[in-house]
Amino acid sequence: MAENVKKHHFIEYANGKSLQEINGTVEVPKDIGFWKTLFMYSGPGALVAVGYMDPGNWSTSITGGQSFQYLLMSIILISSLIAMLLQYMASKLGIVSQMDLAQAIRARTSKTLGIVLWISTELAIMATDIAEVIGGAIALYLLFHIPILIAVLITVLDVLVLLLLTAIGFRKIEAIVVCLICVIFLVFAYEVALSNPDWLAVMKGLVPSIDTVKQTPEVGGITPLSGALGIIGATVMPHNLYLHSSISQTRKVNHDDVEDVARAVKFSSMDSNIQLTMAFFVNALLLIMGVAVFKSGAVQDPSFFGLFQALKDPAFMSNSILADVAKTGILSTLFAVALLASGQNSTITGTLTGQVVMEGFIHMRMPLWARRLITRVLSIIPVVICVMLTSRNSKIDQHEALNELMNNSQVFLALALPFSMLPLLMFTNSATEMQGKRFANALWVKIAGWVSVIVLIMLNMYNLPTSILGFFGDNPSDGETLLSNIIAYSAIVGILALLAWVLYDLHKTNLEFSCQAEAEKASEKL
Repeated sequence: MAENVKKHHFIEYANGKSLQEINGTVEVPKDIGFWKTLFMYSGPGALVAVGYMDPGNWSTSITGGQSFQYLLMSIILISSLIAMLLQYMASKLGIVSQMDLAQAIRARTSKTLGIVLWISTELAIMATDIAEVIGGAIALYLLFHIPILIAVLITVLDVLVLLLLTAIGFRKIEAIVVCLICVIFLVFAYEVALSNPDWLAVMKGLVPSIDTVKQTPEVGGITPLSGALGIIGATVMPHNLYLHSSISQTRKVNHDDVEDVARAVKFSSMDSNIQLTMAFFVNALLLIMGVAVFKSGAVQDPSFFGLFQALKDPAFMSNSILADVAKTGILSTLFAVALLASGQNSTITGTLTGQVVMEGFIHMRMPLWARRLITRVLSIIPVVICVMLTSRNSKIDQHEALNELMNNSQVFLALALPFSMLPLLMFTNSATEMQGKRFANALWVKIAGWVSVIVLIMLNMYNLPTSILGFFGDNPSDGETLLSNIIAYSAIVGILALLAWVLYDLHKTNLEFSCQAEAEKASEKL
């Protein structure tokens, strides 16, 4: 009898394990020492950390340093700590429940709400992709003098890089990503070391201040609050929570052995904390670079273009050592190389995350190359429009327009974040969902999680009217101000209503599952 051959379609139904092709493919022996075990679990944290140092982070951190000196250092620190907390919960959810965050939300909410959250998550992924498109295109322009519009279109071809990487195995992908992270870190460590910054001022900047959430002064079109929210959105990105809850399952775990599950949770958390600490230092170096590498107030164009040109000009440098190195062109070239590496790094994680949310929310799967191509084509549309609309403007105006587009995309990520934070927190708080009290969140984690969610929502709602008003230019009319307020407060009502819907659905289903679990325990005793 002829063997039946399964026919594969371009779009297929998917309701199995998260990223089934790589799920449970990395085996970790039990009889190896601590450091070897940590090495075997290292990798997923690097893929997650990439999202915390992509071109969007560069823009928000460098601009924050240029505009407000070391004031926003504390925001980078707080964002990094929140990220560690959330990624710990995300990896734990994946390992313990054997579901990624998208699958868990879809299983515990109505179909309609699931689709709404899927759309919002896809938009967040596209917002991230906008920053990658801009960063990659600018790097190509700076290194090879490719016209910016053509460079934007060339970024679509990074799908070919993805195809090559998916053929070499997941562990090798992790290793490549770690190497690229090290390149980025070393570039900025070198440039900051030459700048000899005021380390006492850096340390003071790490202490939280009420000034970081003020709407005055406005410098270069941003306020401390909008700059802080941009950093939060660029640092604590919603799509990374979906990604980590999936790729934490790449290690093979015996779920019948509670100690083996606990070991996986422990070492996965250590891996992500180590990598996110590296991401914190990269972002801190970026902000310090914005303050210390250049003479105070010397850089009028804080975009990547302006920074590249400034790094070549000895007149802009803050000391004679930097000035001598700048003459050689090394500083500017290293900056552009690191920017290109950052954009390519994010290609891998963005594609994997897109597949996770598509499979989890709507149970659909398509080839990774197609998934990447569709997302990237949609993401380049606003960038192409921005380039074309400013094509007749001065170069500084063009550069600032791209910079504002990138910064605004990061603020959108901050708006989308609560819709992934809230479900993640509720799932990992529940002893029912986490297979018992051992893996449910400790009291301090619950408190820190709820404080983070509530504060972020309040800051977003507070900043939304100002953010939307910014789209009407520097001098909006009374009519435009009224329209922006109508849009902003309508959005606030919509966001709060959607959050209430998420809270209600998840609370209701958690009660149902808890009652079911209690009933099963009672029947077992009988």
